[in-house]
Amino acid sequence: MFENIQKKLSLAFKNLSGKGKISEANIKEAVKEVKLSLLEADVNYKVVKDFVESVKTEAMGSKVLESLSPDQEFVRILRKKLVDLMGGNEPEKVILSRNPGYIMMVGLQGSGKTTSAAKLARMYKEKGRKPLLVAADTFRPAAIDQLVQLGQQIDVPVFTGDKTDARKIVKEAKNYAEKLLYDVVIVDTAGRLHIDEKMMKEIEDVKAIVNPEEILMVVDSMMGQDAVKAAEEFNNLLDISGFIVTKLDGDSRGGVIISTRHVTGKPIKFVGTGEKINPLEPFYADRYAGRILGMGDVLSLIDKVEQEIDKDQAEEDAERFLEGKFDLEDYLAQIKQIKKLGPLGNILEMIPGMPKEGVDVSKGEKEMKKMESIIHSMTLKERRDPRILSYSRKQRIAKGSGTSLQDINKVLKSYEELKKVMKQVKKMGKKKFFGGLKNMPDIAGLDGKNPFNRN
Repeated sequence: MFENIQKKLSLAFKNLSGKGKISEANIKEAVKEVKLSLLEADVNYKVVKDFVESVKTEAMGSKVLESLSPDQEFVRILRKKLVDLMGGNEPEKVILSRNPGYIMMVGLQGSGKTTSAAKLARMYKEKGRKPLLVAADTFRPAAIDQLVQLGQQIDVPVFTGDKTDARKIVKEAKNYAEKLLYDVVIVDTAGRLHIDEKMMKEIEDVKAIVNPEEILMVVDSMMGQDAVKAAEEFNNLLDISGFIVTKLDGDSRGGVIISTRHVTGKPIKFVGTGEKINPLEPFYADRYAGRILGMGDVLSLIDKVEQEIDKDQAEEDAERFLEGKFDLEDYLAQIKQIKKLGPLGNILEMIPGMPKEGVDVSKGEKEMKKMESIIHSMTLKERRDPRILSYSRKQRIAKGSGTSLQDINKVLKSYEELKKVMKQVKKMGKKKFFGGLKNMPDIAGLDGKNPFNRN
């Protein structure tokens, strides 16, 4: 997502690199590159103007001018200012003090509002709460049915009422929630293609009925300036409490998460990626600042791993690896675990120092799909003992998976290389573990770009 802005900002740092001291002209040139990179990332012009002035003022200080490492000092200032711009070091929490606590979801149609409501409900359910979803979007024909289906997937009830009158649905849902002791009520309101008077009047009435403690606006990160403008209008009318930014795993340029707080004064509370009903992630401004500057985000990667990977299974797999019992069934399981973490590009973005140039992420995604298809086309006996894969067996597998003999040999080679690494790790012990990682095989098809290899 931040690839373009990272490239532009790297030019600003390059201009300062290697200089014992820097002049006012150097700083102005670096700030100019920062300004251009933010504008190209679709950051609001006023936000850019205020931000670069703030950076320039601090960068002109004697600390940078006398620094032995001015490029590093400039990055430090830029990171600090980005964190401040996006909300500070600590994520803003959703606070529900009443029982039940009401959360009202608002936003334009297509922003991912209904899916985000379900993700929020799942998050509360996993925390031991008793959530209820309320389907009050009567304008989009499929919205109520969509929320019902999502509720079934996460085993959270959905109140639909008569499916025609949003005000009536919300009033009845309120009585229903209090009667059955639901402690979190999430109201999905109408989304439109654009803001209009009728829509906003309905949302105002719904707000008056439930008196929500939180009004969360869902914004699509791929909408750029349009999303920021809509956020400003919703906030002026409803005094929203915060934002959920969606589709951060898409092709957005990142401008929304940089602009939104400055324009509205309201925080981003959660971010959402993908269409799966995974719990929403808290928004950490410092982590996203690191990703924007190409410094990675290891903490978020760790959080993802802990959330998606079964710890007991991972430990069991590790024991099998070290005991030499690793077969193609295990290899397939590892590919699936990697895919659980999300789009490959997002994972690479979180790894500090991961080279971006020359890495074809789409190729990596295709390679993993191809590997899965090949292993699925094998019999259980072949997966457990790949040594029996004769030429005729490989021909059958190639035909079944729609691949070639060369593709099959590539998978087998990668598998054998991983087995060798595991044997080396066992011999080395923990102290030399990362030395072994330098030889990690190219499981994701990234043409040898290994984030652990610093040679």
